[in-house]
Amino acid sequence: MAPSSNLERPGRALAIGAHPDDIEFGCGGTLAKWAAGGTDIFHLVCTDGSKGSWDPDEAPARLVAARQEEQRAASRALGGAGDVVFLGWTDGELESGLRQRWEVAYWIRKLRPDVVLGHDPWRRYRLHPDHRNAGFLATDGIVAARDPLFFPEQEIQPHRPETLLLWEAEEPDHVEDVVGFEDHKHRALLEHKSQLRSTMHIEGDDAGQAAAFRARMLDRLAEHGGRAGLRLGEAFRIMRDL
Repeated sequence: MAPSSNLERPGRALAIGAHPDDIEFGCGGTLAKWAAGGTDIFHLVCTDGSKGSWDPDEAPARLVAARQEEQRAASRALGGAGDVVFLGWTDGELESGLRQRWEVAYWIRKLRPDVVLGHDPWRRYRLHPDHRNAGFLATDGIVAARDPLFFPEQEIQPHRPETLLLWEAEEPDHVEDVVGFEDHKHRALLEHKSQLRSTMHIEGDDAGQAAAFRARMLDRLAEHGGRAGLRLGEAFRIMRDL
């Protein structure tokens, strides 16, 4: 069966990522497209990003502060207002426990998104535990946020999003057309300057490496878009009737 494509533009969208930059990799083009049409986009980042460096002498506190500023700048590059929630759990040690679920449910209730986007926690052979657990926090947080007897002490009305889109899915069945928004995604990713070397393999001002990174990004968008006959796209596993 051919994948579905292009949700009706939501009024509000909340993307939940494990680390700063995960959201831009997973759904940056989709968020930029929606923001251009008037959607309010929000980022929720579960960890503090304190281990995101190859430099053993890097000061974690400095890195955390830098990555928060980078994430806000990336949100603005996608057309958002820099609205980012940082849960601040230690990088590499994120758990999908009850306390973390409480926090995610709180922000879903508070921000009231029509669409939630996050990591697919069921992807096989996923190496990084933060990605896996952030995915479960998105799914479990939706369940807690929608039902009134979960966490009544929050004293916020329950909220049931309409749709969940999971990026990095092993069996994607939905694609968002992002033609015209590839530059937004690229600019947002480059805002994560602390990650240029370790994640994007760009050393300093090396133009060749920068071009190679952009080419890899476009190749991935072309691969995803091709699933639905689109030139460029971002692929997801879609869950409706939440």
